[in-house]
Amino acid sequence: MRELSLHILDIIQNSITASARDIELIIIEDPERNLFQIQVFDNGRGIRGDRLSQVTDPFVTSRDTRRVGLGLSLFQEAARRCGGDLELESAPGQGTRVTAYFQYNHIDRAPLGDIQGTLISLIALNPEINFRYHHIYVDNEFILDTEEIKKELGVIEINRIEVLNWIREFLDEELKNLYGGGSK
Repeated sequence: MRELSLHILDIIQNSITASARDIELIIIEDPERNLFQIQVFDNGRGIRGDRLSQVTDPFVTSRDTRRVGLGLSLFQEAARRCGGDLELESAPGQGTRVTAYFQYNHIDRAPLGDIQGTLISLIALNPEINFRYHHIYVDNEFILDTEEIKKELGVIEINRIEVLNWIREFLDEELKNLYGGGSK
């Protein structure tokens, strides 16, 4: 995939399929430590121990609509190609944690891409799910928490176009501030 945000979309879609109600995305960018890390946590069904070691095999999938499951294997390969790896922790009934880390300055590391569009799409299509996005760049950070936004909105739906536009503007502004006014 050309952008890491597309991998993120795929991993979060797995969380949604696993009936997660709370999904957290953490992105850590630390150029000094040469680290770019993506973590996705969910409170979904989790994965049985005997299947956990198989989920990065592209020819193993729990889906019955196709015989291959490329999401985690492609994400793992993208990380390994950039001097990193992918770690997976899960337990039935406890949820899942996917952590991918990359060398920050590796020439083959894909850009983060349209993370704002990815998040807006997820929120728009899954208003019942609580998404928490925490992004850290060096010493700067910000958090978007849809559970908090929903509390403020009251009876107004989070996936109304006006709210989604506000969230998009918030994300755009916070990412600019995160990188010190510039863009990455």
